Amino acid sequence: MATLDTLRQIAFSFPETTEEPHFEKTSFRVKGKIFATYDSQKNRASIRLSEIDQSVFSSAAKSIIFPVDNKWGKQGWTQIEMDKVNNELFLDALTTAYCEVAPKKLADQVRPAESAI
Repeated sequence: MATLDTLRQIAFSFPETTEEPHFEKTSFRVKGKIFATYDSQKNRASIRLSEIDQSVFSSAAKSIIFPVDNKWGKQGWTQIEMDKVNNELFLDALTTAYCEVAPKKLADQVRPAESAI
């Protein structure tokens, strides 16, 4: 189970993350771009993923991670049920969202090093 504190702890471990209000939600941004929001009324995080990453995460845990049910979902916005997700999956999803939005130089600082083949 992930909490807002878990979200904050992970988000602030990434370079240049800021926390700002976004309508009735809390948003986490890098260089002004939102990579995650938190809805306290629904206890859900929404993260920005690529279409491929959204498909991978959603297929792994359909009742926990799923596309937003509107045009935003088609743009990669994905919801996470905070009370159902385990911390390892949450960390992986949030890291992927940060790397999707962050400039390459910053994303490379948190992305696991890819081994040369």
